[in-house]
Amino acid sequence: MEKTCLMAEKSDEGTRLDVFIATKLNITRNAAAALIEGGGVSALKKNYKVREGDSIEVVLPELREIDVEAQDIPLDIVYEDSDLLVINKARGMVVHPAAGNWDGTLVNALMYHCGDDLSGINGVLRPGIVHRLDKDTSGVMLVAKSDISHNSLAEQIKEHTVRREYRTIVIGNLRDDEGTISAPIGRHKTDRKKMAVTENNSKDATTHYKVIERYPGFTYVSCLLETGRTHQIRVHMSHIGHPVIGDRIYGARDKLGIEGQCLHSKNVTFVHPRSGEERYFETELPDYFENILRKLRAK
Repeated sequence: MEKTCLMAEKSDEGTRLDVFIATKLNITRNAAAALIEGGGVSALKKNYKVREGDSIEVVLPELREIDVEAQDIPLDIVYEDSDLLVINKARGMVVHPAAGNWDGTLVNALMYHCGDDLSGINGVLRPGIVHRLDKDTSGVMLVAKSDISHNSLAEQIKEHTVRREYRTIVIGNLRDDEGTISAPIGRHKTDRKKMAVTENNSKDATTHYKVIERYPGFTYVSCLLETGRTHQIRVHMSHIGHPVIGDRIYGARDKLGIEGQCLHSKNVTFVHPRSGEERYFETELPDYFENILRKLRAK
């Protein structure tokens, strides 16, 4: 058994205990509730509302070793060498194993394709994963095949020198042809599964956008990430009143017949960890995205 102490901050004030523990330990709410009901959390009830300054002791059960299985899943490999891969991730593919998705993920596919040739920095569940895309976000992703490569790519992302362009279609017509959204992103105050523009426990976030085409009621947009916060484009576009189509989590009502956000990682520019040369890789828009554009252009 292992004990850990969770400190409640001002932003946690009023949060239910099970939600607070789930967020702090990055586990499901059900798992947090099970810890509480099993007597592993300071003898408090799950509906206890956390107060700033609370010190909550959690007794964690022994972790079982997780065996991530290599699976022969087709990969769209844009580029590969001894240091890294550039993957065109399919829409609907989860990046790494987690509760509810222990197989069929990009990691399962990478383990089959690469064997032991993946960076181990992120542990058994996320080998080689330098950054991630949401399940329904498609497009270009970088994967590290060594720890040296992983450290280099991660540092470039941290220093905002990796250039990442995304394409999306949003609801409504943006007022300006281009602009910058600088608004801090943190965990949503009441729905801990969502992110939001908030001053509480947030991180700086900047998205640059440019209009590509306009249609009645919709806009086709290019977005450049200066930072890489969770759900950044989805949160920022919703924040300015133009949610990504299909993204019901952040306010989109007209899905144009799709499930999940219409968002594609179009290209990436970075410095190769070994050669020091700047490299650029681009992916095509997926069929579903092109079909939506055809429908909008035909209106």
